[in-house]
Amino acid sequence: MFDRLRDIFRPRQAPKLPSVPRGTRYYVIGDIHGRLDLYTAMIGAIEEDDLSAAPADTRIVLLGDLVDRGPDSAGVLARTRLWQQSRSVRVLAGNHEEMFLAAFEKPEALRHFLKHGGRETVLSYGLSKKQFASLDLDELFARLPSLVPKADRDYIAAFETMIRAGDYVFVHAGIDPSRPLGEQQRSDLLWIRERFLNHEGPLEKVVVHGHTIFDRVMDCGNRIGIDTGAFRSGVLTALVLEGDQRRTIQACSSNGGPVEVFQGDRAR
Repeated sequence: MFDRLRDIFRPRQAPKLPSVPRGTRYYVIGDIHGRLDLYTAMIGAIEEDDLSAAPADTRIVLLGDLVDRGPDSAGVLARTRLWQQSRSVRVLAGNHEEMFLAAFEKPEALRHFLKHGGRETVLSYGLSKKQFASLDLDELFARLPSLVPKADRDYIAAFETMIRAGDYVFVHAGIDPSRPLGEQQRSDLLWIRERFLNHEGPLEKVVVHGHTIFDRVMDCGNRIGIDTGAFRSGVLTALVLEGDQRRTIQACSSNGGPVEVFQGDRAR
């Protein structure tokens, strides 16, 4: 009887928190969407943060949607390739990268791309607004391969779809909750929304994702959404994961003003 009473009143251990592998530090950046100004500030903030912290195996993950909607998609791609020369930077494919590549295949795919922020991407490759307005769809389709270097297209086509890190998995949009991680479909990883967002039960790993815009980092326990709508809100978010700790870095600019960087203790 006394043993049972001791068991009842014995302090319960706190549940184990999800963690990344020992000795690693992850900086996971949400949807950039052509906001080179915010991205440049974020890179500077990450480099400074990493330098001031204890030595670690530092890894950077971009959650996709580097392109479209914002003013300098070409610049974001170029800056990422430059960063990869000095850092471990892995890039996930987003649905906007998929639309971008499809735009080279047929005019109707190009029309769809332009309606969802692709116009800004095309302009970022050096076509003026006046030139853009003078071209009909078929003319633009014919010109597109000469505007966007094949090296950029090949680079985008090689983006990954899923990255695992300890108790976490990084994807662009989310996962199909009914399938194991090893059986996910590319279409879900890049496009899924309600079936994933509405799932309240546990998942195989904590899913860190972008794609769906939230006003703030959305930590739901089984998933963490970090797309804070950089192209329209002026807020680009990075989630920092080290051991079982989480914190955030945000690069912010309102109404085209200077970019400021803010640090947060925990994702909320």
